[in-house]
Amino acid sequence: MAENKSPHILNTSATLLGLCFIVLTSVKVSKMQDSTLIDETTAAAIILFMASSMLSFLSMRREKGVNDRLEKIADFIFLFGLVVLFLSTMMITFNVVK
Repeated sequence: MAENKSPHILNTSATLLGLCFIVLTSVKVSKMQDSTLIDETTAAAIILFMASSMLSFLSMRREKGVNDRLEKIADFIFLFGLVVLFLSTMMITFNVVK
């Protein structure tokens, strides 16, 4: 890769990971009835952002060949996490539950 994206992926994934925890906590605190689908999609986003954070951190610590592959995987997982987080926030916005 021409440029190292791993620090950017790590920083943004960690930030969005914290946002997911806030979303999950606020769903629990507001006691939304039957919010299992929102909980599950937010938990999936947490797992994806955590995996992206770990892979981007590992790609910064490895040598060049492995670095590129880990960075591409972290980038793909990060993008998938964004999609899942978007779905979760749309469910909250439009009160889609169950």
